[in-house]
Amino acid sequence: MINCVYQLASPGNFSIKYSELNLNTSLIIRPLYMSICHADQRYYLGLRDMKKLREKLPMALIHESVGEIIYDPTDTYKPGHKVVMVPNSPDKNYKTNSIIYENYQKNSKFLSSGHDGFMREFVDLPADRVVSVNNIDIKISSICEFISVAVHAVERFKNIAHEIRENITIWGDGSLAYVLSCVIQNEFPGTKLTIIGKNEFKLSKFWFADNIYLTDDLPKNFQTDHAFECVGGDYSHDAINSIINHINPQGTAILLGVSENKIAINTRDILEKGLTFVGSSRSGRTDFEKAASILENSKIQKRLEQIIFEDAPVRSIADIHRVFKTDLNTPFKTIFKWEL
Repeated sequence: MINCVYQLASPGNFSIKYSELNLNTSLIIRPLYMSICHADQRYYLGLRDMKKLREKLPMALIHESVGEIIYDPTDTYKPGHKVVMVPNSPDKNYKTNSIIYENYQKNSKFLSSGHDGFMREFVDLPADRVVSVNNIDIKISSICEFISVAVHAVERFKNIAHEIRENITIWGDGSLAYVLSCVIQNEFPGTKLTIIGKNEFKLSKFWFADNIYLTDDLPKNFQTDHAFECVGGDYSHDAINSIINHINPQGTAILLGVSENKIAINTRDILEKGLTFVGSSRSGRTDFEKAASILENSKIQKRLEQIIFEDAPVRSIADIHRVFKTDLNTPFKTIFKWEL
């Protein structure tokens, strides 16, 4: 069975590759909805290091997608069943009880980062690389991978941070900060949540948090037990150093923001306060399962609806260009129906 794969050949330039689907052991999924990530934009706009671009392109973009089962040789799912696709593909020898998470395994592959993502006519995946979302609104399900990233960060936090958790603060006011705030409140309902950001419009969406501050209006005596950094980019050093200044001794800071450049941080106070900094990136199947479980909560679904903008369906390569341009002007998450 021949399949069409829509690859980014070079920044801003798409081409079509034809490939053979694996019908022997793989599930065949038709993508229905997709969501754009900042990482996709960096490839599309050519904002990655040129050496990295040459290494990874050509490549199909998108690692956030929900689809329907077309064919399942394992008889686990019936045709039409809705599933989210897990872009992380660990080594065949990976064990679920491994000390190292599947998303940090050296031999793990990540679809849309050096390997074709979900911009395909059909996607062939092993049965353990999909998670059922048949009872969840399909548009909300399209950002399940994004939610799983927040779930993974919170799980890392649970396993590492000390038990004093009266106050948790998120530095950042974007999509990841918003999703993370929903997960934190779901997991720690008695904890006070504070959001610190730069954009008043985006911060207004966090009305459910206990405290909201602009970065230049943060009280000097503000303190928090633990922190999550969701800033990244050129301002990540400001956010991390602000965390160091305001976090209590022996606090844990989870870093999720991606910075292309090296940054300077105040290591003296990290040592003096005995702080723990943890890098958190991507997610694995168990995080998807937890994310899908959280998405069954109608209250959380309604909150997530506030950050989703649905663009017109994609029916051509010209439409792919359109949604990427639309996403540049969308404050949070851009989703679209995939009809190619």
